[in-house]
Amino acid sequence: MRPFALERISRIPCVERAVRAADNVDEVHRWIVTDAQVDLRRFRCLVNASGRCRGTAEGVVCESMSEPNKLANLPTLLGAPRLSARLLGRLPYMLRGLRYAAGYREAGGAAPAAATPGVNPLRDFFEARRAGPGIWKWTHYFDLYHRHLARFVGHQPHVMEIGIYSGGSLDMWRSYFGAGCRIYGVDLQPACKVYERDDTRIFIGDQGDREFWRSLQLPALDVLIDDGGHRPEQQIATLEEMLPRLRPGGVFLCEDIHGMHNRFGAYLEGLLKDLNAFRPGGAGKPVQPSALQAAIQSIHFYPYVVVIEKAPAPVTELDAPRHGTEWQPFKL
Repeated sequence: MRPFALERISRIPCVERAVRAADNVDEVHRWIVTDAQVDLRRFRCLVNASGRCRGTAEGVVCESMSEPNKLANLPTLLGAPRLSARLLGRLPYMLRGLRYAAGYREAGGAAPAAATPGVNPLRDFFEARRAGPGIWKWTHYFDLYHRHLARFVGHQPHVMEIGIYSGGSLDMWRSYFGAGCRIYGVDLQPACKVYERDDTRIFIGDQGDREFWRSLQLPALDVLIDDGGHRPEQQIATLEEMLPRLRPGGVFLCEDIHGMHNRFGAYLEGLLKDLNAFRPGGAGKPVQPSALQAAIQSIHFYPYVVVIEKAPAPVTELDAPRHGTEWQPFKL
């Protein structure tokens, strides 16, 4: 990237000044994107005096940089110009991936036979629920639940679900994890307090309120399922306040992350970026993990769901030793 592009970025202190200084976003495109050698020629988002978007081609830059009707996050981008420029440099690859996904086709040949569903107690419970407290779930969730949560069955885990609604999923979790599990429900509606019982505590509060989370006196959790308000700031606050409170080996799930340009999805991409960070420790030395790499074993993306699994013990180094005595002469 050319140095003067970074200088131009750093001189724009806020979005209002940027919009006043440019007739439209193509001008900002020339300041930031062209000098960064990023091809976003299809990006044509005209901005009026109030900063509102009148139209967009790809809908990627506007969605990633804006709250509804205003480019409120641009100062954040400009506060870290080098990182922001690198992120802009990734956009052509993101667009390539979106185009590939839109036109994806399986290789020729006969379609494979549909797999026979295996035993899944969660799906069985859901299918059997014809009366009583309601359960509302996407059906593909049950397989991923069972894949990531089966190891807790019978081990008396501490499980929190955010978003109680009609209480049926609390019954499902109790049945699945077995006797001795402790369930904690969170909902904004006081009426949900009716679902409290000896093995289930109900907390009434706003998941977007960080002080609410900090006020809760809880043991360390094994599982947290966020099926609450589904708004990005609520989901972010919940993750940031509660992920550190999960035990090592714990599992955090957030449901209903809908839409290609979902802002919580973009936030998760930031976590993924740090999970892939590479900080060499010197020749022949292991990589020193970031704080996130030390605590998080994996992040799994499914349609509308993210699953974050914590490491069973803190990771102190990331190493790739060589074993063997015979090597090809060319360098990798």
